[in-house]
Amino acid sequence: MNGIKNRVQLFSFLIGLLCFVSCKNTSHAEKIKVSEELLITKINESSYIHTSSLVLKNGATFPCNGFIYIEGTEAYIFDSPANNQATSELIDWLNNDLKISIQGVVFNHFHDDCIKGIAIFKEKGIPTIASQKTAELMLTENNNKPDLVFDKYLELKLGHKTIINTFFGEAHTVDNITSYFPDEKIIFGGCMIKSLSAKKGNLVDANLHQWSGTVSKIKEAYPKVKIIIPGHGNYGDISLLDYTISLFKTEQ
Repeated sequence: MNGIKNRVQLFSFLIGLLCFVSCKNTSHAEKIKVSEELLITKINESSYIHTSSLVLKNGATFPCNGFIYIEGTEAYIFDSPANNQATSELIDWLNNDLKISIQGVVFNHFHDDCIKGIAIFKEKGIPTIASQKTAELMLTENNNKPDLVFDKYLELKLGHKTIINTFFGEAHTVDNITSYFPDEKIIFGGCMIKSLSAKKGNLVDANLHQWSGTVSKIKEAYPKVKIIIPGHGNYGDISLLDYTISLFKTEQ
């Protein structure tokens, strides 16, 4: 029994250490409170996290992350804010406060915490972008169809910078993608990637047997990645990939 207890204590210590190392820089990131519904975290001059709350069926709220990538006076958004008010506020903040033209919004997967504001983006004439799998699943949920649909890989250009959107495999959902930003060495992984010490979360549409393997493919594809942004919780470094892999390893 003592051996088991010691191993549990060691695991808890290691997770705590990983969280300290991964999250120590996040406390220094600039926080911009646009409203009660929308928080912006500035990572660098090109990279921002938008955080808003999804209202659950029981009335509780759940903070959700998306990403904004800016080059010059243009930007792409990755995932809609999780409610319509925050979506409108994000568009207004970029257009009016930063004088930024939004080139499109890319949806990570078909759940509401990614696509909630699609109608508002369409009303504003902002292109909506998703994989073929995501588009099909959106239609089955009676959501609007994205304007631009791709198969498993899409490169976008923003000024002289490249954005790489890829489907590596099933995990949190059958359609989840990653968006990689080579110049900054950032991955926006959405709900497929877990923040350190996070639990497994919503598994309704998950593929538990492939999850760990899918994230392992991401780690192999981007060995020099510096910043990982999950769908919920604090961003960090490559340890978020390692944590997610280990969390679902037993499911294989």
